[in-house]
Amino acid sequence: MFYQAEIRHRKTAWPKIRHTLSIASHEPANWLGALLLMLFSGIILAPVLSVLLNAARVQSGYGGRTDAAEGAFTAYYLLRTVASRMSDLLLWTPLLNTLAVAASTVVGALVVGIALAWLIHRTDIAGRKGFATLLIVPFMLPSWTFALAWTTLFKNHAIGGQPGWLEVMGIQTPNWMAYGYFPIVVIMTLHYTPLVILIVGNALRRIDSQMEEYARVLGASRNVIAFKIIIPLVRPELLSASLLIFADCIGEFALPYILGLPVHFDTLSTSLYRAISTRQSGVAAVIATVIMLMGMITLLLDMKMLREAKRFATVGGKAFMERRRSLGRWRILAAAVPLTFILLGVAIPLLTLFLSTVMLLPGRFTADNFTLAYWIGHNLDTVALHNGILLTPEFWRTVGNTLLIVGSAPVTCGVLGLLVGYAVMRCHFRWIAACLRQLTFLPYLVPGIAFATAFLSLCGSKRPRSGAVWHAADLNSGADCRKNALCQPFWHKAMTQLGKEAEEAAQIAGAGWLARLRRIVIPIQAGPLATGILLPFISGIKGVSLFVILATPATDVLTTYSLRLIAYNYQQAANAVVLMIALISWAGTVMIQKITGTGLADALEN
Repeated sequence: MFYQAEIRHRKTAWPKIRHTLSIASHEPANWLGALLLMLFSGIILAPVLSVLLNAARVQSGYGGRTDAAEGAFTAYYLLRTVASRMSDLLLWTPLLNTLAVAASTVVGALVVGIALAWLIHRTDIAGRKGFATLLIVPFMLPSWTFALAWTTLFKNHAIGGQPGWLEVMGIQTPNWMAYGYFPIVVIMTLHYTPLVILIVGNALRRIDSQMEEYARVLGASRNVIAFKIIIPLVRPELLSASLLIFADCIGEFALPYILGLPVHFDTLSTSLYRAISTRQSGVAAVIATVIMLMGMITLLLDMKMLREAKRFATVGGKAFMERRRSLGRWRILAAAVPLTFILLGVAIPLLTLFLSTVMLLPGRFTADNFTLAYWIGHNLDTVALHNGILLTPEFWRTVGNTLLIVGSAPVTCGVLGLLVGYAVMRCHFRWIAACLRQLTFLPYLVPGIAFATAFLSLCGSKRPRSGAVWHAADLNSGADCRKNALCQPFWHKAMTQLGKEAEEAAQIAGAGWLARLRRIVIPIQAGPLATGILLPFISGIKGVSLFVILATPATDVLTTYSLRLIAYNYQQAANAVVLMIALISWAGTVMIQKITGTGLADALEN
């Protein structure tokens, strides 16, 4: 009886399944989702799996040390990195330094960011609207802009090359101030404080000020209001900001490279870079795996915090009030707080960099010491840089590479993001949609330097890497993966708001899928498409960690070119390149404002 019932069930179920498959086969989104899933499995999942395998396989040249054939499985690299005489140098000391820097940065950014967010969003401070935009600018600048400005001011005689301005003036700066932990934490705090202002400020705007008024009427003190009402309501945002900053700090490369290496202050990113530079690919794979795991755990916790945030709600509607606290006569004086942050985070670093590019000798403010030679000069008295930056062919080649690689990647990312968002929302097979969404978000969970290592481990040994075209393809593919992950939440939100009615009407009228995509979906999503291209472009312009692993002199972009100038001790020229990067980043931001019709802070928030 049981088998007969089973046979009858199969006979009745099979026509339903066949009918479902027949309908699904005529929906282009299903085929699109399957093709995209295969594509991203090859360029995202395969590199990550490759770096995991490299950590457990004998690499070329290590057969004698491991007593195993090349390609065989081994625990040699894991033991060497974790439990050998070299483990402190390779992993544990860099890990402790990374955790110390990340934790200190989180605390500093929260303290400063919460104070500034409260002043801007909960008081009537003078110049409030202007500060709301200007306070975000440090986050738009490359983090190592501040590092170069710092070395220009505080560099001492610990390493060779040109002295810092303070040393020229007779002020000797100690090593702890010029290099290492302290300047890295200070600069990272300046860089990530705007992120706290955005996230926490948005939460503060949603809080109904009537709750504070009611608490005051009932006799609650300021401390009670702060710790019993305000902080519990913004706690999810505080945790989210903390985790995002922590995850970014784990993969930060440029700051430890510039300010840490002179005093042997290693972090995981610089330790990984050294392992790759010395061709210790197995050790590099282990370190990259540690960075990936830390980044994944941190950002998965952040995703959990976002789900928890949905449990917190403030009563709004017509009764909602956003009453700002009156500062009275302190209104103008309080403006000194955000103004000081803007001076430290924007004005002083950029002014320092600019002045350094027009000085023959650092720190001498005399008329005969100013020059434009490092911009437009000829026959400079340097070994590898004979002309000013604007007259150097290598500089314009890097500009071309930047526009080609960093510029084409966001365009590809925008198109792929649109297609992924469309496939996720329209695909009938939910498992394909779920896998596609999670897979395209994976590079966002992996710090850039670890993802670059994964991509290199997959592609590096597959083909010769001497041709500039192959390098450009590597860079572009790696940048596409990272930027596509950056845009996925944005595209899912945009496609969710696009109903099916317009497409269904066009389909009834006889329009094919490509025609519907070209004449309905893309025109409606033109604004999100433009923003989804420009935001990753700005991110790519100031990015370092991905390109420093994959780039070579033939495929230098502006970021890696400036780092090479620093390595050659051409400080003025390097600072000039960084100013050009800041200018391009600012121009991209202005384009976002013009296209979206929103302010800088609003564009970043969305």
